[in-house]
Amino acid sequence: MEFLTIILTYPTVIYTTLLGVVLVYWLLAMVGLVDFESGGPDLGLEVGVEVSGDMGGDAGADVGSDASPDHHLLDGEAANASTLAGYLIAIGLGGVPFSVVVSLLTLFAWAISSIAALWLVQYVPTSILRFLVGTGVLVGAFLLALPLAAATVRPLRKLFVSHNAISNFSLVGMRCKVLTGTVDEKFGRAEVPSRGAGYHIRVVAETPNTLTRDSVAFIVEYDEATMVYRIQEEG
Repeated sequence: MEFLTIILTYPTVIYTTLLGVVLVYWLLAMVGLVDFESGGPDLGLEVGVEVSGDMGGDAGADVGSDASPDHHLLDGEAANASTLAGYLIAIGLGGVPFSVVVSLLTLFAWAISSIAALWLVQYVPTSILRFLVGTGVLVGAFLLALPLAAATVRPLRKLFVSHNAISNFSLVGMRCKVLTGTVDEKFGRAEVPSRGAGYHIRVVAETPNTLTRDSVAFIVEYDEATMVYRIQEEG
């Protein structure tokens, strides 16, 4: 049986059609017409904190903008998405965009179905039996694709870490450690501790003050125009 005959004959033609849709989707994603991370339910992406701007350089720190707006779903849609996400996470398909999961499942199922059609389905004697066997291959290919896709997803999860940005103003009221020898009305640097490397920010303070390197201070204000934080001595 020729290759084109195999992929265009039941049951493989089902997966061939889906694979064509997937290929068109990724072509559109490559040219920027669709966002491959925006489709499908949330599959348990890891959550971190993303800070734009200064991360230890000479420029001032810009801690980015607020998190993206909430997308409200109807109760039924939210429940269905949550249920689907729960099933996928349970079988090891969480941590990556839904579009990646669908693409991997389609690719593996198509390959398995093609092999089964080549070595099994074509030798079934009658049309009715071929249909029944083909239906079994259709379902079996999908079931076998699940563990293969899960094994492929595992090393890919670290590439799809979702970040929730925090606002500059959220640092107001927090403690920081002075990094420069002095801090005055025009110049100063400080670090706000975090679970990672910490946020390096530009700071100013009223003089006279006793702020020196490694002094602990409070952030009392953020100037959005200059992207500078005003701090004051602790105590």
